[in-house]
Amino acid sequence: MATLRFGPLGANSLHVAVDMQRLFAEPTAWHTPELMTILPLVERITAASPERTVFSRFITPRNPEVAVGSWQRYYRHWRDLTLARIDPGQLGLVSPLSRFTPPALVVDKRVHSVFDSLSFQEILRHRKIDTLIFTGVETDVCVLASVMQAVDKGHRTVVVADAVASSSPEGHRATLEAVLPRFDQQIEIIGSEQLLKAWPP
Repeated sequence: MATLRFGPLGANSLHVAVDMQRLFAEPTAWHTPELMTILPLVERITAASPERTVFSRFITPRNPEVAVGSWQRYYRHWRDLTLARIDPGQLGLVSPLSRFTPPALVVDKRVHSVFDSLSFQEILRHRKIDTLIFTGVETDVCVLASVMQAVDKGHRTVVVADAVASSSPEGHRATLEAVLPRFDQQIEIIGSEQLLKAWPP
């Protein structure tokens, strides 16, 4: 696995664990079985510096009609995952991670990218964050959307390859092996052991 190609991590680095929620860990329509495989790694990375960790949560609407634009069609398809039909507790973090909050922070988003969260944007501004380290689910959906927006905003962007997962093995592999390497001057793909040697900075 590659090392950090652009030098040591700086003090203004933040670990972003994307959507490590019961909604994806439990047998729902969005079940991501590999979440439980990466959970120990996400836990180790978080434990190394919980005060430098943010957990994002994907929050579904009460019903499709309150969603915006094409999200209405999306939630008509996934109606069984709207708040009217699920236990709201399923939106919470998986229990091994919830013990880290605080000092780790939780931000909520209603679309794929964590940058949708105004709280997240405020954390970045307040802490003068310049580097984002991504773990979580799903590699080819919410992680990818967040990573691409991090790139567009000029952040140093690090993806921990063995600490991200997807319900689609093909999508997971394609993202790590074909899509993200296209951004080789902006995205670093490393393993959890390499990260833990450098984390916290």
